[in-house]
Amino acid sequence: MGKMAWQPEENGLRQILQLLKESQSPDTATQRNVQQKLEELNKYPDFNNYLIFVLTKLTSEDDPTRSLSGLILKNNVRAHFEKFPPEVTNFIKQECLNSIGDPSPLIRATIGILVTTIVAKGELRNWTELLPSLCGSLDSDDYNVCEGAFGALQKICEDTAEDLDNDSTRPLNILIPKFLQFFKHNSPKIRSHAIACVNQFIISRTQALMVHIDSFIENLFFLATDDDTEVRKNVCRALVMLVEVRMDRLIPHINSIIEYMMLRTQDDDDSVALEACEFWLSLAEQPICKDVLASHIERLVPVLVKGMKYSEIDIILLKGDVEEDEMVPDKESDIKPRFHKSRTHSQKHQDGEEVGNGTNDGELSDDGFDDDDSLSDWNLRKCSAAALDVLANVFREEILPILLPILKETLFHNDWDIKESGILVLGAIAEGCMNGMIPHLPELIPYLISRLSDKKALVRSITCWTLSRYAHWVVGQPHESYLKPLMTELLKRVLDSNKRVQEAACSAFATLEEEACTELVPYLGFILETLVYAFNKYQHKNLLILYDAIGTLADSVGHHLNKPDYVNMLMPPLIQKWNVLKDEDKDLFPLLECLSSVATALQSGFLPYCEPVYRRCVSLVEQTLNQNFMSMSHPDRYEAPDKDFMIVALDLLSGLAEGLEQHIEALVANSNILKLLFQCMQMTLYSCPTQQDPMPEVRQSSFALLGDLTKACFQHVKPCIGDFMPILGSNLNPEFISVCNNATWAIGEISIKMIATEMTPYVTLVLAPLIDIINRPNTPKTLLENTAITIGRLGLVCPQEVAPSLQQFIRQWCTSLRNIRDNEEKDSAFRGVCHMINVNPGGVVQDFIFFCDAVASWSQPKADLKDMFYKILHGFKNQVGEENWTKFSDQFPQPLRERLAVHYAV
Repeated sequence: MGKMAWQPEENGLRQILQLLKESQSPDTATQRNVQQKLEELNKYPDFNNYLIFVLTKLTSEDDPTRSLSGLILKNNVRAHFEKFPPEVTNFIKQECLNSIGDPSPLIRATIGILVTTIVAKGELRNWTELLPSLCGSLDSDDYNVCEGAFGALQKICEDTAEDLDNDSTRPLNILIPKFLQFFKHNSPKIRSHAIACVNQFIISRTQALMVHIDSFIENLFFLATDDDTEVRKNVCRALVMLVEVRMDRLIPHINSIIEYMMLRTQDDDDSVALEACEFWLSLAEQPICKDVLASHIERLVPVLVKGMKYSEIDIILLKGDVEEDEMVPDKESDIKPRFHKSRTHSQKHQDGEEVGNGTNDGELSDDGFDDDDSLSDWNLRKCSAAALDVLANVFREEILPILLPILKETLFHNDWDIKESGILVLGAIAEGCMNGMIPHLPELIPYLISRLSDKKALVRSITCWTLSRYAHWVVGQPHESYLKPLMTELLKRVLDSNKRVQEAACSAFATLEEEACTELVPYLGFILETLVYAFNKYQHKNLLILYDAIGTLADSVGHHLNKPDYVNMLMPPLIQKWNVLKDEDKDLFPLLECLSSVATALQSGFLPYCEPVYRRCVSLVEQTLNQNFMSMSHPDRYEAPDKDFMIVALDLLSGLAEGLEQHIEALVANSNILKLLFQCMQMTLYSCPTQQDPMPEVRQSSFALLGDLTKACFQHVKPCIGDFMPILGSNLNPEFISVCNNATWAIGEISIKMIATEMTPYVTLVLAPLIDIINRPNTPKTLLENTAITIGRLGLVCPQEVAPSLQQFIRQWCTSLRNIRDNEEKDSAFRGVCHMINVNPGGVVQDFIFFCDAVASWSQPKADLKDMFYKILHGFKNQVGEENWTKFSDQFPQPLRERLAVHYAV
């Protein structure tokens, strides 16, 4: 006689059912009690047998109770599966397969979740009968068995597509053709599962699917007119992915696919329409987009515009009828997490743009299709607007003849929601159609400014965004005509009585600040009055956006902000907020970022406020390091800290050092910041050996601060150079662009403060990696420029050590620095190169034309630097002789020959 199958004991079963009933109670004390009991029960090896028994066998209980038992089991599998005894594991697996066709859809779905959780634990290898069993169940005549197996397979395909593809038994060679057979099944649920399963393998270009790609596409076309919304949604999803992966296979049918997708974009079911609308975003990225869409664009544009109107449900969710809500406090759940952008050191360019990822934060809904936060889920309106935006970038002015009549009709419509969608259209096409729009702007901008006082809040808020998309044009016109009226009206909206409008106006104003920069200086008093007034008016969420607008203003006008009147207006409310926020409050992030910009702009004007700010930043860094140490030593007792507090504090200290310069010396002298800085660099080297890089942002910000302190008060940095240089040297790894960039910059700042004998030991440590970086293909511009400057500075201090390598970097060196503006960093780097050329003139001979070009990129070098250039150019000319020089200089482009002749008489 075989061994008896496991049976529960009456008493144990009663206890567990009691527990399941209690766990459905809303009372938190009961819940806690349940959690505790569950932990205790987990010590009994067959507790999990009881759970699977309730899920699969105990039909006397209601479905929710049985399902809950399965979900508790799923959590146990996730947490302790390795510790299950083999007989328990086998019992669970067997029961799952036996009950996959339970009559209740809820129980089938729960078993599917349990199966995929076991598979995710790496058990595909140890559960060899799983896929054959599920695959066999697909052919069952019992609908429940087929649907249950498909439900489980869909979850497995979603969670472990990669493992299935890499499995040595090649299960997909069997599964994918099998799934394709079910595309024509008579049950819509089964058809939908089948497409959803195959869809998991499109993006990864799984071989097993690629061999059946034509049959897959043919089957999709067959389902195109399916009545079921889930099926249509999955068909659309598949076609969107195929555009990216197998456009070659869609091309023969592309016209009918486009027609179909246009139809689906207008589907009665919004979720289908949204999936279909994604198609236009995917298609726009394909080089062939313009050719294939040209004959359809005239019909597509009106479809997208229609999709941009708020739906009835949007308006209800957005409380579109609530015009005034400024007194209503925000729900914490409305506030999205903020991400801090760490500091990156970058160069100003001759064409005035600054390169570096620290310049434009893009925090403020840059694309504006995120203007409705309570709907921050992607929806048809946002997707249609995004599609119109990308297509405007593909077709440019050519779509204006289609759009202008639509705009005329919508912008002046009596229904506010249609007018609102017209204003959104105008913003969406701003980037792609700018040139074609310019003739219309003198008429449109005043119209939009008038709409800022529309009686509907949703019209006012979208108008803020659309105007911000044309800010660049506005700033370039006479101020009286557009900038002044726009600024006046926008600032009124910053003080609107509707929170959504306040938010949109603040974001739009920040964009205007970035575009206008110092053009705003004459209006600073008026701007600050408004922003400071908003401090007392705003609820929680908009305060965070206000900090951003103030920080951007400081970045844009710089030292012009340092007037006693302005400082006295701006600083008290900021410091008042600073004082009420606790150290663990995440609202400190945007406030610290804002203060960092303000400190850098105010320079000495920030002195009266600097001490408490400095101390708190140092203390935030210290608390984070201590907490990190505790959690490393006792991971079971202490949570790891939120390192963002430290990163933001380091960045504010950098802002203080940059703004206060030598005035920060006394604060540094009376604190342990350099010791903490060393620990920050250490912490990220050793904190978790498993990850290759635990916290690049901590290092990025630490190196930025080290560079800023080196500039401001080197006497305090100098004693620690022996500790810092090896760490800087080991971080010259261009895999982490920003870390590498800041380390490179800090090495350059340190080298020009040292004398040759002090610096020599470190040259060998850093020179080879720097030469590697400058010669790497695809190195970002900012990093190339900083690397070139640092190599030049090393050569300035230690020419004997660096000059022998001149030939390895001189060409790249010259090309990286020719485009940056004259400044101190460029000056010291070029002096260094001149010193090195004097030590090793042979190193530059082959690339001398590049040196000539780099010299010519200076507008006004200092007299002694110009003299160095003169001597090198003439030395070279005399060396090769008049005739050879003429041959050589005949290769120069005309402008270069002229500049050298005028400035250096060669």
